[in-house]
This record gives sequence, C-alpha cells and structure tokens, in this order.
Amino acid sequence: MNIDRTNSAKYRASLAAVTGMDIYSASVMEAGGLIWAMGSKDFEKFLLISTTCGCGCGLLPDFEGSGVCGEGMAVKVCALTHDNAVALRKALPFTAPQLVGLSRSVGCGDRLGVATPGHIRAARGSGFVPILAQQSIREMERTGRTPENVIDDATWGIMQEGYTDGYGSDADHLKQPEYIDSCLAAGFTLFTVDPGDHVDNAAHGYDDAELEARFVKLPFADLGITADAMKAAYEGKEFDLGQSVLSFDHHSLLKAAVKYSGAVLHTVGMYRHLVEAAAGRPYELEVSVDETETPTTALEHIFIASELKRLGVEWVSLAPRFVGRFEKGVDYIGDLSEFEARFAEHAAIAKLLGGYKISLHSGSDKFSIYPIVARYTGKLVHLKTAGTSYLEAVRVVAACDPALFREIFAFAYDRYETDKATYHVSAYMERVPDISGMDDKDLPGLLDHFDVRQMLHVTFGSVLTTVKPEGGLLFRDRFMDVLRRNEELHYETLAAHMKHHLELFG
Repeated sequence: MNIDRTNSAKYRASLAAVTGMDIYSASVMEAGGLIWAMGSKDFEKFLLISTTCGCGCGLLPDFEGSGVCGEGMAVKVCALTHDNAVALRKALPFTAPQLVGLSRSVGCGDRLGVATPGHIRAARGSGFVPILAQQSIREMERTGRTPENVIDDATWGIMQEGYTDGYGSDADHLKQPEYIDSCLAAGFTLFTVDPGDHVDNAAHGYDDAELEARFVKLPFADLGITADAMKAAYEGKEFDLGQSVLSFDHHSLLKAAVKYSGAVLHTVGMYRHLVEAAAGRPYELEVSVDETETPTTALEHIFIASELKRLGVEWVSLAPRFVGRFEKGVDYIGDLSEFEARFAEHAAIAKLLGGYKISLHSGSDKFSIYPIVARYTGKLVHLKTAGTSYLEAVRVVAACDPALFREIFAFAYDRYETDKATYHVSAYMERVPDISGMDDKDLPGLLDHFDVRQMLHVTFGSVLTTVKPEGGLLFRDRFMDVLRRNEELHYETLAAHMKHHLELFG
C-alpha cells in the first residue's frame, strides 16, 4: 500500500481545526485515497478517517464512528474499540502483525497497553524487528487483559507513531492447546510453546541405573521411535561445532532423553494443534525450555532440536536455559567467561541444526552479555523483554507523582514475598531502603536499585489489579492517568532505556 505524507502538516492543521483535537503528527498520512490520523482530546484518543471531497464519500463503512465536517474535509471520528482495530488492520495492513522469520528481533512486552510508541522509537534504525504485541497468558491473567487487548493496543500505538516497517506478535509461554486457539483468534503470529512442566529436572541427579530404568519407560510409541533406534541414532555420533566436536556417550544420551523427551512430546502436540488450528493462516513457532531448574547443556540442546526435527516440527527460535542466572529486571548474574563458552556452543548448534535464532528470555537489562550474544549469533537472535518496560513506567510515576509512587512502593514491599513465587528473583526486603525520609527528586533513582527493581517487577499484577475495599482499583487508574498526562516523558524514558539494550548488540 502506498503511503503519502507530503501534505501531512496541512492535513494535521485542518484535522485539529475540524475536531478540536491534538493531532499526533507522526500518524497523519494518505493511504487508499483517504487521510488517516490519530487525535486526542481530554486524554482520550480517537482514530480519524477523512476525505477532502467535502461530502464524506469514500469513508469506510466498516469503521464505527461519528461524522464531522469543516475546512473542506469530512471526518469520521472513531473510538478505539476492538471492532475498529480489526477494521484498521484490514484497511492498513502495516498495522497488523506479520511473520518475522529469521530477522533479528526484540520482544517488547507491554503490560500496560500504552508502551508501543516508546518501543517503536527505540526499534527504529536499530536493525531489530520489534515484536510489539507480546504477552504470556500468565501476564494477561495478572493484568486483566485478553489476547485481543494485546493486539489492539499495539495496533493503536503503531498507528499513532505512523510506523509502517512491520512488526511481529508473540503469544508467549503457551502451555495448553486452548491458549493457542484464543491467541490465533486474536491475530497472533508467533507462538512460544513452553513445555517446561514436562522436563524432568531431577535427571541430573540420577545414577546410571535410575537413568536406564526411566529411559526404557519413555513413551517411545508416541515418540515414533524405539529405544534401540534412539540409541543407535545418537550414541557415538559426532557434531562438529567448529570450535569443538561433541558426541553422545551412553550416559549423556540417557540423561538428555530422560530429561527432555516429555518436553519434546508436549511441544510436538502443541505444534500439531497449531498447524491444524491455523488452517492456512500464517504462523511461526518458538520453543522455550528456559524456565527449568538446571541449564540446558550443549548435548541436551542437540537432542531437543534433533528430536523436534525428526518429528516434523518447524521453528524460528529456541530458548535454552543458560548457565548463570537470568533474573527479572537486573543484569546477568554469573561468570561471564563460562557464559560465553557455553553460549558459543548453543549458537553453533542453532546454525548447525537448521539456522534458527537463539532466544533470550528474561532478556531485559542483561547489558553485560549482549556483546557476547551478538558476537556468536549475528542476526540469529531474539531478545525478549517485558517487565523492564513496566519499570520505566514506574520511573515516570516516581518523577511525576511522588505520593502515588510512595504508596505503590509500600504496597509492593508487603506483596513481594507472595508475588515472587513464580519468578526467578533474589531480592531481599532487608536491603530495600527506607524511603520515608527520602527527597522526592531522588525517588526515580530507586529504579536502578537491584532489590527495588525486583520488588516492583514481580508485584506488577497486584499493583494493577488490586481492588479497594469500597470498590474501584487501588492504583491502576491513577497510575495510568500519570502516564496519560506525561505521555511524551513516558515514551522518551522508555525509548532511551530500550535503545540502550539494542545498541549493545552493535
């Protein structure tokens, strides 16, 4: 579709005069014979569709809205509803998610539904394709959102920024087939399957006898192979990674098979369900085994990828569990030289066994490892972030409404021990500073404190959804109002933070 911005300044002025709105300059464009823009009035946003023919002819009937005329224009003013978002994705295809494939990509989780403009500003010119609609079912449940909300919020942010370069969407950490169905219906294109519940995390501690006993009980019929055939396929086979040659002995094969065969089988089932449910619609797959108790060794990575290939699964990215600690909201914790040695193996395996991307989950704020990752992956990398964008929104609240931030801080302090249960974090509340006597101007700096970051990170769901005893949400409405009233500060704060991530990849 041809996009023309030649007269955008003139149209912006006319639309502002006709509607009485503030018009987002980046959103104004001509496409399909119509003028498109986003406007805001009293902190409420609208989609504007207009024509200069004066009579309103040609305005698309699929959009619900009211008409207004003036300045030689007929304008349809449309609320940001789900139906209008669906219509917009049909009318302007660049607002719809697409396949990203093997392009270098960054996942931009948005727990608030208002971060997309900041994410776009960070991604422009970075060499990364942004995954602008990304959220796990777990996060949706904790924030009271739906798959439709996630796609729609990204759509409006893309329109607001006039971003036409293409973006992806990620239905993250899916564990059940029904979640595939709901995310497909919403328009997601990337599906991240999480078979972590089917990994035998105790396999590293089994002796040879236990491994042998568990190996012979694996569901070989479902896996489409016999025990003897699996042994013959792997034992003694060499895999040349360039810097080293790896091979399975009997013990390492048994350990890999016992640990990951259940996960492989679950992934195959999810993939086959996706293929059938998609019914010809575009999709792509990521496989994630990062949320496990023990690291994925190089040989285990080879086993997972080889078995998935044997069983007909196609994927664009895979997330192993790396050595060290990938905790939420903070830099990598561990020996960097050990990480580099092991990561080099994972990157080489990905290139050897199909040329897929290595995915970094809980990837935000891991500044010390990004140059290492870039060195070994080139463009075959996917960086997945989410909570760090929420933390930058909290930073804006700290700067613009210190009283609200102090309330959220105290609430998060009390909720941390409960909310941390499903996260990899190591903050200790005794290390969290007492802020009662702290000057307001110093509050935003708390977002750089290790323990404070993790405390605020894992309590996001409680902060956004807790209801007051008398009714109404305790924090969310005020939180969102601060971001609406300080919109540009929010976008620029977030963009600067995300740019810092991407620049370190070179």
